[in-house]
Amino acid sequence: MSSVVEFPDARVKIRIQEVSAYYRTQRAIEKISMQIPSGTVTAIIGPSGCGKSTLIRCLNRMHEVSPGARVEGRVLLDGEDIYAGDPVDVRRRVGMVFQKANPFPTMTIYQNVAAGLRLNGERHHDVLDKAVIRSLKQAALWDEVKEKVHLPGAQLSGGQQQRLCIARALAVEPEVLLMDEPCSALDPIATAKIETLIASLKEQYTVVIVTHNMQQAARVAEYTSFLYLGHLIEFGKTAEMFETPKEPLTEQYLTGRFG
Repeated sequence: MSSVVEFPDARVKIRIQEVSAYYRTQRAIEKISMQIPSGTVTAIIGPSGCGKSTLIRCLNRMHEVSPGARVEGRVLLDGEDIYAGDPVDVRRRVGMVFQKANPFPTMTIYQNVAAGLRLNGERHHDVLDKAVIRSLKQAALWDEVKEKVHLPGAQLSGGQQQRLCIARALAVEPEVLLMDEPCSALDPIATAKIETLIASLKEQYTVVIVTHNMQQAARVAEYTSFLYLGHLIEFGKTAEMFETPKEPLTEQYLTGRFG
């Protein structure tokens, strides 16, 4: 039994319906249903191996890239089933930032940010220039790199590299941004910058963040979902869940009795 809040249709950006995901014969998540409201930050928490990363990889069809992986159920983006269309178009609309910063090592800062646009066929330098500047500003990185955009992205610090990856994801103007443990490899100062950035992004994007850090979820997310052993146990307003969880398992996890 799970406790899951629902929203009016007009507020729902992503609707997850009875989604199960498999790695060959191993089931990672089972019949998860929840709604992600537009223009918010939603956190996914739970112990290691509970299916957090698998779930968000189902939201932009990255899960199916793994050999032998498959998905059952439906994921609706603005009411349209993402598994009925072109995965490339889905990944343009639903961007992703991974746990480990992964700037393209042979590319400059500028080339990293422009990569997605060039892949989509954009060749006009003025369009690329404006998009690179806009994205680096959105990622709170422009002031730190504006004099060195033609240096390798791999020369940046770890926190800067992660913000560069966020800028790269934002350059193609997605509607949703998925972030899989984006601060796990960062120091507290870099983490604070990313958290401030996440808070500002919800003004233009719907953000879904996987985090093992419950304090981080409490700081950045308006809504939180708690997964355990591949099942959705509880989903609702973050403050309410942390103060008065509805499910015993949620309370046990939040109070540190396991996980």
